[in-house]
Amino acid sequence: MSTLIVQLDMEEFCEVADLSAAYVIEIVEHGILEPQGSTPKDWRFNDFELSLAKRAAKLRRDLDLEWEGVALALDLLDEVRQLRAENQMLKQRLGRLLAD
Repeated sequence: MSTLIVQLDMEEFCEVADLSAAYVIEIVEHGILEPQGSTPKDWRFNDFELSLAKRAAKLRRDLDLEWEGVALALDLLDEVRQLRAENQMLKQRLGRLLAD
């Protein structure tokens, strides 16, 4: 079974994400997205970055945050997700230990 990896160029990415190229460049300049390629015309984005760009734009719009705040919020949300997953795993282990 193979995993399909989506690769979008800048034009496709902007269209699918419903963001302007200038907006995408700002997101990249603030380190929120890290596309492959050295210049905007060479950039290639994957499906994870597409999802991340949509989340970043929503945070900026809904919470009226600067890009630095968006980057911090995304980092914190990712950390919360990781901690929740770890907590769930530890609860399962504890449950198995107590059941024995």
